[in-house]
Amino acid sequence: MPKNCGDGQNISFPFWLDGEQKSFCGYPFPGFRLRCQDGHPIFHIPNNDYVVQNISYNKQILHVYNAAVSSSNTDCFPAIRNVTFESDWFAYGPNVSNLFFLSNCSLPLPENLTRNKHDCAAGNGTGWGMAMLGKDRKFSYAVERCNKRVAAPVEVSGDDERNGNEDYVEMLGRGFALKWNSSNCSRCEGSGGLCGFNVTEYRSKCYCPDRPHAVHCNPIISINNKKKLIVILSTVISGVLVFIICFLIFIIWRRKKQNSGSSYIFSRNTSSDPSSKADFEVASAYFGVPVFTYMELEEATHNFDPSKELGDGGFGTVYYGKLKDGREVAVKRLYEHNYKRLEQFMNEIEILTRLRHRNLVTLYGCTSRRSRALLLVYEYIPNGTVADHLHGDKASSGSLTWPVRMNIAIETANALAYLHASDIIHRDVKTDNILLDNNFCVKVADFGLSRLFPTDVTHVSTAPQGTPGYVDPEYYHCYQLTDKSDVYSFGVVLVELISSMPAVDISRHRDDINLANLAINRIQKCLFNELVDPSLGLESDAIVYRMITSVAELAFRCLQHEKDMRPNMDEVLEVLKEIQSEDYKEERTGKVIDDVGLLNSVLPPPSPECDDVVLLKNTKQPPSPESVTEKWTSWSTTPNTSG
Repeated sequence: MPKNCGDGQNISFPFWLDGEQKSFCGYPFPGFRLRCQDGHPIFHIPNNDYVVQNISYNKQILHVYNAAVSSSNTDCFPAIRNVTFESDWFAYGPNVSNLFFLSNCSLPLPENLTRNKHDCAAGNGTGWGMAMLGKDRKFSYAVERCNKRVAAPVEVSGDDERNGNEDYVEMLGRGFALKWNSSNCSRCEGSGGLCGFNVTEYRSKCYCPDRPHAVHCNPIISINNKKKLIVILSTVISGVLVFIICFLIFIIWRRKKQNSGSSYIFSRNTSSDPSSKADFEVASAYFGVPVFTYMELEEATHNFDPSKELGDGGFGTVYYGKLKDGREVAVKRLYEHNYKRLEQFMNEIEILTRLRHRNLVTLYGCTSRRSRALLLVYEYIPNGTVADHLHGDKASSGSLTWPVRMNIAIETANALAYLHASDIIHRDVKTDNILLDNNFCVKVADFGLSRLFPTDVTHVSTAPQGTPGYVDPEYYHCYQLTDKSDVYSFGVVLVELISSMPAVDISRHRDDINLANLAINRIQKCLFNELVDPSLGLESDAIVYRMITSVAELAFRCLQHEKDMRPNMDEVLEVLKEIQSEDYKEERTGKVIDDVGLLNSVLPPPSPECDDVVLLKNTKQPPSPESVTEKWTSWSTTPNTSG
């Protein structure tokens, strides 16, 4: 249940109050655990406490200000420390910039900086103090004259940058907005449930009176509602009986008066059925895709039996089903039948029907827009997801050997390169969306977040979507989507393939919760033994060692914070094929002498069922930006001082 600290601001999912609510009432990630202090909820950012002024759960925005402001002299700056976010769950709201406190400055100060002088800022260091927005044109000049600086986020209004430094304390007190990224709880609460987080399944759940559900509770009819329903049904049934009797009398009278009336009436009844001719006409416009009836898919899934649920994505739940012709299918049921979902439904049909690639999941058909629910019917892929085999229920089988993982990387890159060549961004690349058939061939799934992007622009501006741990950090800050966002997500997939670790794991050290951060740190320090799955034979097989470190190098390039520093998917695919090729192995391993000795064995070729993986002959590995045997320097950049 929602709680508050006395100021009237209710705290509920995804946040939770430490000591007042159970931890499963909110997200276990940094920033979502709040505590009460002096009657106010406190939001903790490393080294700083912030008072929560307001939370807008619908817009997923909270407004905070530094707790040190309320306890300090309003004429002086409080003790401020640098702000650092440890996860990608939060992003600054609009108009947020950094306010810098500068100290240990050389004297005397030039005349153009005296306007920014503030004696109280000396509390952050010795000597004269200054306060200045990062956007100030004099900022770079001021930084050269001062040895210490501390940044604090503030919300900047139109005239703030032209006002004097006496307004900076007020700006700190106004605070700033933060936008969080998590599941929206409105549908769960609207159905009578309470949102929470299941640590075992590592996902949010809707806790209902009967059992936990993925998104919302099943409707429960109360006794009063049952009585109302009985009355309504009785009235309707009586009316229908009267209509049928009148209709039969009319038919008998017509037959006596005109022998040909029966065919006429049959014609009228057939044409007046809105679920027959109308749906057939709509179906013919569905891009040539077969149209299934709702009843047919309801029967195939045993009335959408929860035990047949395969998973749920951003826009719908997927069920296992079996059609009357014996085909096994995956039926995706969209959550709501409204305009937004219908638009998404039609968009997904248009995308999937014009794409033909052996590594993309196949669309069998859909329901009509006049159906009770919007449903998509895909081929069923029986062998689970890559995530299942890496760190899920099937991980213990040991089926993902290094050659299999290499094929998975190449086939996934092949599918994404094909999508990008078709001007399509997947937007939710992750190991949960990479399916495997019985031959461990890849089928990339879930186009629920796909969008077409025009060929005359370089990005699409849109609200952040996707899965934490895989989302392009530049996308969170700039809300700009490009094909390089998929490249970043694929970089996380590559790291999962060589490490067998999940993209997000709160049981790891706080600096390593995000797998991308962990990988960049270990690769920069050449600590491959702390990153790579030991079962892959990194220490015992020189060929595997060279291939894995080369894949790690490629992942490192994909995970650069600046999108322009990342390769495109065509280049990623080419490098992966060269790493796998026999020529690459001979060239790289011929120079390797270690405790294992000279290795004459070679890895088995890709399986014949995956014949789209083409080995490149007589090619050489392109030069890497850094050698894998030396420490690398990340091309990631620090956030812009403008916030």
